[in-house]
Amino acid sequence: MAQVQYIGTGRRKTSVARVRLVPGDGHVEINQRSMDEYFGLETLKLIVKQPLMVTNTLSNYNVLANVRGGGFSGQAGAIRHGIARALLKVDPELRSALKREGFLTRDARMKERKKYGLKAARRAPQFSKR
Repeated sequence: MAQVQYIGTGRRKTSVARVRLVPGDGHVEINQRSMDEYFGLETLKLIVKQPLMVTNTLSNYNVLANVRGGGFSGQAGAIRHGIARALLKVDPELRSALKREGFLTRDARMKERKKYGLKAARRAPQFSKR
């Protein structure tokens, strides 16, 4: 018998997370490793759990996430976005709570590209009078 699962895709900066919610006891697994093993910082663990805490479903589902690209902060944000999208498939009534907290909005802030003639996106070379 196939197990019920809810799938959501989350994105943040250059990170993409594929998230599956399966009925369980609240275990979070990221790239086949436990969340405590994958993320060292407590703030990143908190970011990942936020949608589940807001909707009071923390102990109802196990989270299985595959995430690629970016750094740890972007990956945590992508997983949060994916969990929020998957929770919508579980229960559309949760939309107002998730929307109010801003978890359904894709954070569009990206690194600005480097421009020619400059050392970085906006950093100009040092000025020399002579």
